[in-house]
Amino acid sequence: MNFNTPVYLFLYIIISLLPFQGCGQDRKNTAKNSIDSLRNRDLNEWSKSIPGSFSSQTKSKFDSLEIAVFMKQYPKLKKYEKEISTFYSHRNMAFAWFDKEGLIEHASSFTDRMRNLQYDGVNKELPYAQVLDSLIYESSLERVSDETVLNLELMLTAQYFAFADIVWDGMDASVSRKVDWNLPRKRVSYEEFLDSILGTAPEQIKDLKRPVNRQYGLLRKFLQKYSELDETEKWFEIKAVNKSLRLGDSSVVIVQIKQRLNDLGDLKINDGGQIYDSELERAVKSFQQRHGLMDDGVIGKTTIAEMNVPFKQRIKQLMVNMERSRWVPVSLNSDYLVVNIPEFKLHVNSGDKLLWSCNIVVGKPIHKTAIFSGELKYVVFSPYWNVPKSIVINEVLKDMRRDRNYLEKHNMEITGYRDGIPEIRQKPGPDNSLGLVKFLFPNSYNMYLHDTPAKSLFNESSRAFSHGCMRIQEPFKLAQFLLKNDPLWDDEKINAAMNAGTERTVTLNEGVPVFIVYFTAFVDRDGKINFRKDIYERDDRLAEMMMTK
Repeated sequence: MNFNTPVYLFLYIIISLLPFQGCGQDRKNTAKNSIDSLRNRDLNEWSKSIPGSFSSQTKSKFDSLEIAVFMKQYPKLKKYEKEISTFYSHRNMAFAWFDKEGLIEHASSFTDRMRNLQYDGVNKELPYAQVLDSLIYESSLERVSDETVLNLELMLTAQYFAFADIVWDGMDASVSRKVDWNLPRKRVSYEEFLDSILGTAPEQIKDLKRPVNRQYGLLRKFLQKYSELDETEKWFEIKAVNKSLRLGDSSVVIVQIKQRLNDLGDLKINDGGQIYDSELERAVKSFQQRHGLMDDGVIGKTTIAEMNVPFKQRIKQLMVNMERSRWVPVSLNSDYLVVNIPEFKLHVNSGDKLLWSCNIVVGKPIHKTAIFSGELKYVVFSPYWNVPKSIVINEVLKDMRRDRNYLEKHNMEITGYRDGIPEIRQKPGPDNSLGLVKFLFPNSYNMYLHDTPAKSLFNESSRAFSHGCMRIQEPFKLAQFLLKNDPLWDDEKINAAMNAGTERTVTLNEGVPVFIVYFTAFVDRDGKINFRKDIYERDDRLAEMMMTK
């Protein structure tokens, strides 16, 4: 991990992870109980921040040469030697974790967080975790050697740099490439954090943004919830039903359904009854919405199948998507578009604000929509569709052999030949496969957003039907958004251009970033956890790499 200003990143980490500690807490007891489980703690409380994480003392110091000695003893931490040295040089080699009374009370809280990485979606321990435990224990004894104090001091500092590396930066970029994640990995300017920290009043430090996308923290909360469910609730499989259940029905299976939805938070009060009442209907619709199902309130085989996904499977899904959230930008201050492939949704954003969303159609599993980013630069009204060579060979030529009038019937024409294969395009018009408008962000995958004449597909709950490009349900609204700052284009002119029958390309005054992502678990703006089908079977591959790293 290459920090531009490592000492201040470290300062930021300490500040933002500090839980509130009550006044008057006994320090010896804090040290002795340093490995308490996070399980019984509220993660919202755990993540609250207060200023003043380090010891303010300046008299107790150590020789800078001791850092090199420490690194020889613990070589797995050597990659952080430069960061550690820089940190202590800014403190004039003064101890950061000890004051005149001993180990400061926050050290045990930091240790808790480091020793419970499962709540951060990390399936591994930091190096020398057991050594840290032993040093914490030895520091609580009546007689503590100078060597123990120094080793604990340096171990805490080194462990926090390791924590930032693993929890916030995530797995190596080679891993994201292996799972076809072709978006550039996030780049964090730690100098900005330096400026923010130094220029922020102590009572406002808690509002500083962490160097990780907010989805990470939201998913972490639900990882804790599902981990607790897995440990405390006895798993049972809801029995299959012979017929769908609706409002007013009665069945013993409804007892199980109410219990499951109560566990998951969709049903607030469980009366334990067998009647499908209005409260249960609201809970079922909530569950269906969160899982991308048709939210009709009808309990059929598909809905029960989602209810029967084990808690352990959801935990793995949360961990995988927490890892993905480490790879994306922390935030953007501009307008931008996000397509989440498994969600079948386009999200239009301005800074941290979601403006609107609409349904989309993505590529079939055999024609996967790529995960990548680009800059939307062109709006093409009344477009031609230049039929890809693969579609010409695999589909159009076969249809032409069956029907000599196929091209005419589909408003297509041959514009030339290459390697003996006809180059075919479809003329503009309402039946054009790209609809009335397309949106281009140049990329090597030849993928883009476009309208479609096949409107009925947007009503399907699973919408993987295309050859890779993304069909959008509200193309006129997107054109409005992209051209909102161009005085030459109003609603009337946009509508006219879409229906002109003559191709026209408009270059945007300013490009708009587009991110094509793949999240099968995410928290929506109402704070609800959502799960989606892994339509391209990418989760298991990443999970396996996470478990073996």
